[in-house]
Amino acid sequence: MRITFLGGTETVTGSKFLVETERSKVLIDCGLYQGYKWLRERNWQSLPLDIDKLDAVLLTHAHLDHSGYIPALYKQGYRGPVITHHATKDLCQILLADSGHIQEEDAKYYSKHKLSKHEHPEPLYDRQTAEASMALFQSIDFDEQVEVGDIRFYLQPAGHILGAASIIIEAEGKRIGFSGDVGRFDDVLMKPPRPLPELDLLLMESTYGNRQHDPQDTAQQLAAVVNRVAKNGGVLLVPAFAVGRAQALQHLLASLMEQEAIPRLPIYLDSPMAIRVSDIFCHHSEQHRLSNEQCHRMCDQVTYTRTVDESKALAGQAFPHVIIAGSGMATGGRILHHFKRLLSDIRTTVLFTGYQAGGTRGAKMLEGVGAVKIHGSWIPLRADVEVISGLSGHADYLELTEWLRQSKLASTTPIKLIHGDPEALEGLRVHFQKQTHYKVDVAGYRDILHL
Repeated sequence: MRITFLGGTETVTGSKFLVETERSKVLIDCGLYQGYKWLRERNWQSLPLDIDKLDAVLLTHAHLDHSGYIPALYKQGYRGPVITHHATKDLCQILLADSGHIQEEDAKYYSKHKLSKHEHPEPLYDRQTAEASMALFQSIDFDEQVEVGDIRFYLQPAGHILGAASIIIEAEGKRIGFSGDVGRFDDVLMKPPRPLPELDLLLMESTYGNRQHDPQDTAQQLAAVVNRVAKNGGVLLVPAFAVGRAQALQHLLASLMEQEAIPRLPIYLDSPMAIRVSDIFCHHSEQHRLSNEQCHRMCDQVTYTRTVDESKALAGQAFPHVIIAGSGMATGGRILHHFKRLLSDIRTTVLFTGYQAGGTRGAKMLEGVGAVKIHGSWIPLRADVEVISGLSGHADYLELTEWLRQSKLASTTPIKLIHGDPEALEGLRVHFQKQTHYKVDVAGYRDILHL
């Protein structure tokens, strides 16, 4: 068996791992590169594989850094199956189409305003292609045994978001685990990740490999921010991922208002994608902690702005209020239009609630830049910028260690660290070196591993 690391190495985006046996070839995850321009340019490079000989794509979960390249693969001619959990298919139906739409709109905007070095800027793929690629999806249950050629695999729950899975594959006498993104034991919404079985090799994510989540109560931190915004008469802008983070924020804000810990401010979910995800969330109640009553309450307390006109109308909303909008790293979506309007106002507070990949607007704002470039214009940053890390859907390095402790891995199981920035990868490698007997090293881009 051979594994080629085509993405998700030395970065948190672009996850792609090619597994080859004598008879079969499968791609574990098919993600977009995001963040730094030099990484995003990889999305336009041809993959070093024969698409006609690829038997299947096995997908851990729906986030675009794991799924967002599927329409590009489809555009290049791939017509094999994309096998994943039912909830992941439901989410990809939304996420991939939205990704294509945003790319189309960005290309039109850059063309209209002459902001691209290309005379006719094109999207990597459009909405129509993304929607067409959904015909490839075949959904399965957790623990359902599936065979692709001589590769047998199943999905097991990983927490993190709806449908998120670790993939356990068996072939040529070896059993390999692909962690996917590993959730937390005390997540606001999701149930904890299931421990792993015995493995001959584990490829493990390292997003929070050098950090520990803030032990402070997340709800109390959120309440403090909202109360400051209410007192100042400003706007709270929350860039949020449509899957997971937006629903957690809705739930927390609704609960805090119910407890009278914050005033009943108008709250707007300005993301058609997140609105649709919230509906899906309530349909997969077996995977999360919320009751039906809590699901309905978090939706009832928030005003959904579905159309562009409804979004634009928020400019006339009286202060104070809260706007939750995509994207979570401020790389696109409706949050940018609110940024253009409000970042220069000292009464505005921007609250980041998750990891910000290097090179994204979110990361730059947290670094304290004086201005932010949006659609070719520099917007002065006078708003207060804050962060709450407790809502992250990723296990930190201590939680990852506990996950492995609960698993059935042998103490000397080899582990390849993936899906992390260099500092996080090195931090987790050193931690495991000092505290465990696992044989740990860091995977490199286009490394090839023979088993």
